Amino acid sequence: MGKEDQKLNLEDKALKGAGNVVRLLPTGTGYAFQFLAPLLSNRGHCHTYNKVFTIFLLLVCGFVCFFSSFTDSYVGVDKKLHYGIATWTGLWPLFDKNASALDFSSYKLKVRDFVHSFVALAVLAVLALLDTDTVSCFWPSMLNTQRVLLKILPTVVGVLSSVVFMVFPNKRHGIGYPPSKVREDFSN
Repeated sequence: MGKEDQKLNLEDKALKGAGNVVRLLPTGTGYAFQFLAPLLSNRGHCHTYNKVFTIFLLLVCGFVCFFSSFTDSYVGVDKKLHYGIATWTGLWPLFDKNASALDFSSYKLKVRDFVHSFVALAVLAVLALLDTDTVSCFWPSMLNTQRVLLKILPTVVGVLSSVVFMVFPNKRHGIGYPPSKVREDFSN
C-alpha cells in the first residue's frame, strides 16, 4: 500500500468518524434541550420548581441519549423497516408480529454500544454546561468560568468523540437513523 493509499485511507476514516458523530449523537435531543432549557429554567432566574423542571429535562434528554445507542433496525418479512432494542442475546424487536420467526442473534450488545452511549451523555453534559440559562440556574458563580469553557470545551469534546467513534465504529441504525443500505433483510 503506497503513501497516497494510506493517506486516503486515513482521510476516509476521519470522514467516516465525523459522519458517525453526526449520526450517532441524538441531535433532536440536543435541539429539544436547547429549546426547552430557557423556558424551564426561567432564563436562568430559577425558583425551586424551575430547578426541578430543568433537572427533569436533563434526565429525560440523558435517557434518550443513552438509550438511542441500544436501538437498531432491520427489514422484516413484510419488507418494512422495523426497530428493536439490542440485548445480550440479540435484538428485541418492537411492534413486529412476524419477528418470532427471525434470528436476531447477530444484533447482540457490544462494548462499543456502551462506549457510544457514554460519549453521547458526555456531549449532552457539555451542552448543558455551555447553556447560560442552565449554568446560571444551578451554578451562578460559574458564569465567568463558562466563557473559558465555551472557547475550549466544544473543540476538545468534538475531537475526542470523533476519535472514539473512529476507534469504535457503530454498525447500528437505531430509531431516527434508518440504514442507508439494509444490514439484514429477512424478506427472503
